[in-house]
Amino acid sequence: MTNSATAGGVTLRRALISAAGTIGVLLAASIIVACQGDANATESAPVAIPVHVEFDEIVGQETAVLTAAPNVPAPITRRHATKMIVNLEMIEKKMRLADGVDYMMWTFGGSVPGSFIRVRQGDFVELHLKNAATSTMPHNIDLHAVTGPGGGATASMTLPGHESVFTFTALNPGLYVYHCATSPIPMHIANGMYGMILVEPRQGLPKADREYYVMQSEFYTTGKFGEAGLQALDMEKGVEEKPTYIVFNGSVGALTGEGALKARAGETVRLFVGNAGPNLTSSFHAVGEIFDNVYGEGGSVANQHNVQTTLIPAGGSTIVELGIEKPGNLILVDHAIFRAFNKGALGMVAVTGADAPKVFAAVKSSGPAKGH
Repeated sequence: MTNSATAGGVTLRRALISAAGTIGVLLAASIIVACQGDANATESAPVAIPVHVEFDEIVGQETAVLTAAPNVPAPITRRHATKMIVNLEMIEKKMRLADGVDYMMWTFGGSVPGSFIRVRQGDFVELHLKNAATSTMPHNIDLHAVTGPGGGATASMTLPGHESVFTFTALNPGLYVYHCATSPIPMHIANGMYGMILVEPRQGLPKADREYYVMQSEFYTTGKFGEAGLQALDMEKGVEEKPTYIVFNGSVGALTGEGALKARAGETVRLFVGNAGPNLTSSFHAVGEIFDNVYGEGGSVANQHNVQTTLIPAGGSTIVELGIEKPGNLILVDHAIFRAFNKGALGMVAVTGADAPKVFAAVKSSGPAKGH
């Protein structure tokens, strides 16, 4: 009885995974049924939906500068819309997941997370998506910033060695996740295919001294945490939402040691923070600091202030700004705390500069108790 039930569960899961490619059809059918409703039902008044689409005059053309985490392209200083050419290549490559642990990552731009894209609201974007000839799988891209079928996914299915091109207007300002949406979608995301695109508002963002790109994600490996060698994806762990690793910027320790973010006391630091999931919500926290401004869920306006911990849903983002008052090491964690110290969701901001004893000072340390 148990074995039969287990086998049935595995079969059902596989069927659900394979069905992911038809999710758009299923959703469309559901919408049609919902709209048809009961023929005898009383009609209600139509709901007015505000239209906010604006198309700016396009002036000139630029090729976007893409950067790998934790760096981001420079802020946009122009105050007009332009045509932006974005060249992004999808590459499958073996990369470090932890010390002694490798993983065959599927990437946008050869890094996990993928290249950071920065455009301005109103820009007309022409995205060239290439799939490396060495890839073993077709890939595409779904940008949450795109208004259009599949966020671009339906126009960008790209075979190894080929290129797809589509265009869109960056209508809505904010910080958005992008990811591969080729079936089975969970596999492509779990293997590293995600990144972020920032659509700056027309007036730009407030000045910050430093900006960094941080993205949390999960890896579901066949081996246990820290097990050496080349690890593969364990789909059953993914279905059960039991990650082996939860990390910042693609690997354990990516934002520690030499990889720690840098700042000086007195500076303002802006973090563009994403959560690729594919499953879990992040409780993002900086030990020893408070987020002065939080742009909730990656929106274009700072709507929360003096925040200790902010939630970032899977497939979501946030922008946080910190005024750095004190030198020392600020620790970045997912405050679902076992994830930080047992699965890898831990980073660091190394702050230098003049001390500020009025902000904080250690007055007396008791040391170990007698007899210990």
